[in-house]
Order: sequence, then C-alpha cells, then structure tokens
Amino acid sequence: MTARELRAVSLSIAVGESVLVEDLSFDVEAARMIAITGPSGSGKTTLAHVLAGLRSPQSGEVLIDDSPLATVAIESHPALVPQDYGLLATLTAAETVALPLQVRALPKTEIRARTARWVRATGLEGCARRPVSQLSGGQRQRVAIARALALQAPVLVLDEPTSELDAATRDLILTLLAGETDRGCILLVVSHDPDVLERSDGVIELGG
Repeated sequence: MTARELRAVSLSIAVGESVLVEDLSFDVEAARMIAITGPSGSGKTTLAHVLAGLRSPQSGEVLIDDSPLATVAIESHPALVPQDYGLLATLTAAETVALPLQVRALPKTEIRARTARWVRATGLEGCARRPVSQLSGGQRQRVAIARALALQAPVLVLDEPTSELDAATRDLILTLLAGETDRGCILLVVSHDPDVLERSDGVIELGG
C-alpha cells in the first residue's frame, strides 16, 4: 500500500502558550525520506505527533492524497516510532511487533509471517521471546521500529530512530528504511544523525 503524497498545509502547533511551529507547509511525494531537524525545544517531536495523527495542530492540516488525516482509513494511516518507543514492558519483543496486527484483526498466519519477518530483519531473533523490560535501549528501539515496519503503512513517522544504535545496527536500520522508500513509502524522520541527513531526500529545519 502506498500514498502518492503527504502535504502539511499551514501548520501551527503550540504547547500551552508557546508556539513551536508556525505556518509550516511542505509536500512529500511517495518513495521519499525527509529528515526533520532543529534545536531542542523547536517542536520536532510535537510535529511528529501531528504528522502521525496523535494530536491536532492549532491551525492547518495534514493531508494524505488530498484527504484530511483524520478521515484516512486505518490501513492507510501513518505508523509512528515514538522517541520513548511506547512499549509495554510485560510483552515480549515478538508479542510487541504482533500486537498492532492483532488489533487490526489480520489473519493469524499473516501476523506470524510479518512478525517473524521483521523480528529477523531487525536482528532481534535472539531476544524475540524476552520481555521488553529485559531488553537494552538499542533492542527496545529496534522492537519499536519492527512494530512500525510490520504494519506496512504508506507513511512512516520516526522520532530519533537511531539514537540508541551502534554504527553497524544503525546501518542495518537505515538500509531497511531505504527498502521502505523503494516500495513507495513516505518516511518522515526526526533526527540529528548525520547518516540519516545524508541519506534523506530533503530536510525540514525547525526553529531556524
């Protein structure tokens, strides 16, 4: 499943009385990875939540193929890798990857296949049956990434997805993300990682 375009139209985002993003507009076509960067406090994470549909902007809107994000069907909705990973400590790594697929009531065979594929692709086979509470920071980060990739969403929003990874694992994850753009996915990546910026097709800088 792909989306032809994601558009942010005149987005203004505030937290309390602090305006973090004002009148921001941009378009991202299918099969592109765009990095979002800027200093601490510039609104990167809040913008990521708006782009993923977790919160509404004060004004403006996000469109996917000209449809407002709030009206987009669940299977076409963006998948998010949050900065805090958003994991349940009592679930295993594999159960975490499978959970959103179960929520969408996919066939059990497909859930098993997608879970196995992305656990293997992200190098988590050795800890697939371990509870999240027993995983390292880097492993948890990969679990969150595998969970999002398993959804096969047309848009991926990732908030600092390489912050806990060593060089070899970072290269693995960036290669997987490049594969997602090859299938037509739109990637929006909050990051300060030079490797992410180098591999991106464009950069949105906040707070400039």
